[in-house]
This record gives sequence, C-alpha cells and structure tokens, in this order.
Amino acid sequence: MFCYQCQESLNNKGCTKIGVCGKTDEVSKLQDLLIYLLKGVSFWATKARRVSIKDESVDVFVVKSLFSTITNVNFDSDRFVSWINEALKKREIIRKKFLNSYEKAHSKKFDEKIPDCATWKSNGEKLEFLKKAETVGIMSDPDLDEDLRSLREFEVISLKGMAAYLDHAYILGFKDDELFAFTEEALSATLNDENGVNEMFDYVTKTGLIGLKAMELLDKANTTHYGNPEPTMVNIGVKEGPAILMSGHDLKDFEELLDQAKEAGVNVYTHGEMLPANAYPFFKKYSNLVGNYGNAWWKQNEEFEKFNGPVIMNTNCLTPPKGSYINRLFTTGLVGWPGVEHIPDRINGKPKDFSSVIKMALEIGKTPKQLESGTIPIGFAHDAVTKTLDKLEKLVKTGKIKRFFVMSGCDGRMKTREYYTNLAMELPKDTVILTSGCAKYRYNKLDLGEIDGIPRILDAGQCNDSYSWLVIASKLTEIFGAESVNDLPISFDIAWYEQKAVIILNTLLSLGVKNIRLGPTLPAFVSPNILKVLVDKFEVKPAVKVGEDLDAMLQGH
Repeated sequence: MFCYQCQESLNNKGCTKIGVCGKTDEVSKLQDLLIYLLKGVSFWATKARRVSIKDESVDVFVVKSLFSTITNVNFDSDRFVSWINEALKKREIIRKKFLNSYEKAHSKKFDEKIPDCATWKSNGEKLEFLKKAETVGIMSDPDLDEDLRSLREFEVISLKGMAAYLDHAYILGFKDDELFAFTEEALSATLNDENGVNEMFDYVTKTGLIGLKAMELLDKANTTHYGNPEPTMVNIGVKEGPAILMSGHDLKDFEELLDQAKEAGVNVYTHGEMLPANAYPFFKKYSNLVGNYGNAWWKQNEEFEKFNGPVIMNTNCLTPPKGSYINRLFTTGLVGWPGVEHIPDRINGKPKDFSSVIKMALEIGKTPKQLESGTIPIGFAHDAVTKTLDKLEKLVKTGKIKRFFVMSGCDGRMKTREYYTNLAMELPKDTVILTSGCAKYRYNKLDLGEIDGIPRILDAGQCNDSYSWLVIASKLTEIFGAESVNDLPISFDIAWYEQKAVIILNTLLSLGVKNIRLGPTLPAFVSPNILKVLVDKFEVKPAVKVGEDLDAMLQGH
C-alpha cells in the first residue's frame, strides 16, 4: 500500500504497511482500484456528456464512491469489493450508451485511444482485484514526473472532499449537474498524458472554485430543510435515561433517528461534527435531543466506551473500535467496519430503520457517564453573523475588535495540535476567532469572553460550513471598501486532517486568499516544487510557533 492523503501520514511521507488511520493494506489497495475504475467510468461519462448523454445513477455512484475512500470512512474490504463490481457495471452502462450514439452518428467504430481503466475486465473476485491494484496505486509508475503525480493526487484528493459535500446535498434532494460533470471531467483529466504540470495546476485551481459551488449547494440544502442555524447555548452534560449517540455529519440520518427515538423515551446526543445540529431550528422541537457528548473524532475510543449506550457513525470519522464497545457500535451510509451492524440505506424514499439501535438503548437502559457539564455557544453561521454586521463594523472602526482569526478545519491526534489551543489562549482580547469543523474542539470550551456581547469564538458549524466565513468575508470586503479579503483584518490559520479540509484550502487558494497558515504539517502529497509555487504565489506558510506566528498575523503577514 501507499497512502498519503491525510495529515497523519506516516513520517509525513506516506503509510506503506498499515494506515495510521487503521486502514489495512488490503482495504487501501481496493480503494486504489476503485479510484482507478472511477477514472474509467469518468472517461466514458465525460465523452457521453459531449453528445448530450447523461446518467444520474452513474454520476451519483462516482460521488459516493469517492466519498467512501475518504480517511476514516470505511474499513470493510467486502464493501469495497461490492463497489468495485458496481463500478465495472456502471462503466459498461455509460460506455455502451456513448458508443451506440457515436457509431450511429459517425457510421464507424470509436477509434480514439482508450485508457486501461476504461476497458479492464474482471471475474469479480477479490484476489483478482488485489492483484490488479498492485499495478494502479499512486506509486505504480516510478517514472512519472514527481510534480505531475503531486498535482494529479492533489486533484483526486480535492475531488474526494467535494464529493462528500455533493453526497450530503444529494441526500437532501439538492443536486447540480455542472458539479457532477466537472467531477468526472477532472478525474478523466488525470488520465491524459497531454495534461502536463501547467494543465493539471489549472484543474486544481478550478476545482477550488467548483468546490465553493458545492459548499454553497450543501448550505442551501441544509438551511432549506432545517432553517438557518441560530446562536445557541448547547448542553454538554448528560440527562438521566437510556441514550443513543450519533457521530458524523449527516443531518438526514439525525432527523430520522430523533423521529424514531422520541416515542420510545430514548435520549439522543450529538458527537464530534454532529454538534452543529443543535443550532438548527428544526431540531430544537425534539425534547429528546439532550445536547452534545464528548469532543473531536479522535477521542471516540475513550468517549464511546463511557457512553453506556449504542453509538451510530453516519459518515467519517470512524476510528478502529475497541472491544469494550464494538457490540454497541452501528454504521450507516458509506461508513463500514468488518463485523459491525450496518443500518441499510433508504429504499424508495422511506426512512432508515433505527429500531435495532433504539431497542439496544432500551435494553441497556443506562445514563451516559458524565464527561463534563455546562454549555457552549454555537450557531454563528453566515445568516446569524450577517445580522450583526452593523455592530461588527462599528466594533472594528472603534478599535474594539482589532482582528479576526479564521481557525477552521480538522482536529487530530498529534500533540503538536496543542498549538491551536495555545494560540487561542494567547490571542489579544480585542480579537475574535471564526471557526468551523472539528478543529474547534481545541479551544471551543475555553472561556475567552465577549466583546460588547459578541462571543470571541464564533462557531459556524461543520467543516463544510467554512462556506460561512467566505460569505462573511465577502460582505466585510464590501462594508470596508476593500479590494479583496487580503486587505481585511482577517488572518487564516487552518488545521487540516483529511480531504474535506483539502477542498476548503483549495477553495481559499482559488479565491486568491493569501498568507494562509496550514498545520500541524504541510501535505505530504504536495511535492517540493508545487509547494514552492503555493508559497510564491499564495504565500502559504506552515503553522510553526505560536508566538512568532501570532506576531506576524497581528501585523497582517
């Protein structure tokens, strides 16, 4: 195996025997083959679109399959075998549709060069898949130019992150054919040897702009269904009674769980990136929604053990479960772990069936062990903050707020991530943190106070809700008559871990945002030459030392 898509890649180079995430060599290889075949599907789908042939089932499959390979989503090799076989079927469907059209229009056979991933046939068995995977991994071509490989992987990794947002939106009934089409076009572009470093860099840049549209689409889907998040004080303690914990990102799953658990007298808690659900008006009607339990994804081994009830993972970020709670763990959607009960997908629009989870919660009948108590503020997405822009403008102009710090992204296990806690504690009292994603768990429970009623930590929500800061920055640019966000009193210090953070970073770069600090390490998939371009063109910097970085950011650097 070779995998370097996440921030914790071994030695910041790549995992070669087993993933730091817990992914096995077998699963890693099957993921490589799935990505390879998705490129083949995309090769035909892109050509088919040029003759006005589309197949939404193919488009959705590509998106979901990309999402399935994101770090900490699925560790079940049997599921990947199934998806690979489905990829082969989808590829043949769209291939035949295109070729039939082409041959009718041109009265001849299609005679262009066809890549192996668009033609390879299989007996459908895992052993054959693993053998083929050896020839298609990231490092399978030792002669490939290092910078070209870097950009191709940067592209694929960015598309994986965007696919997560497209999948969430699609589940809520929102889609955009332009985004499906670009995903397939960009995957197909990584096959074309005529696309050199400059062409692939252009694709990476364009992907950031398309990623913005994906985040906007998901924001519209979420707010249309559940209302605009409201400033909310969320309980982080426990309530007596049997309970279920849901972790992940999917709001539709959360809605259906709450509906089914309310009549049974079962309390429901959010965990990790489900925390923002507590701020949506729609969910406040549920009396069985207690609040948030625990912290970021990487603490789940300790926190799930203490929860005393069933736990559902509805998207990433799953870590290898401990024996003490694995029998209480459920997965759903694209998530998977061998031997863990999986809640099937919806059929014909009917809700998922969480009855087995509810039954277990009642049988256990225990109250979760209390980890902490009190409340924390959330719900400061673009709608809520936009309503305070007049006040923010006044506070900035009178000097009461000197600077905003966008500290969004992902949390992780490395001790070096204490950097973000220390930075938050060292920030001057006339500064405000704008946050989203699970990176906030490094500081969202600190008492940093307020500035004339404005909390010094404004939490917009999940990682995809980083879109809110782009909306707010755009409005502040208008208010202050600035030429760009780079002229505002805003500094970006982003923590990254997985591929959804990469598409957010890519979007910021594509919008021309400069002086972004990124940590706790720079991506292993970015080659030295490509990194130099990012440094020279966008002034990307590593997050290194709190004191030095803070001094520079306060001066606008």
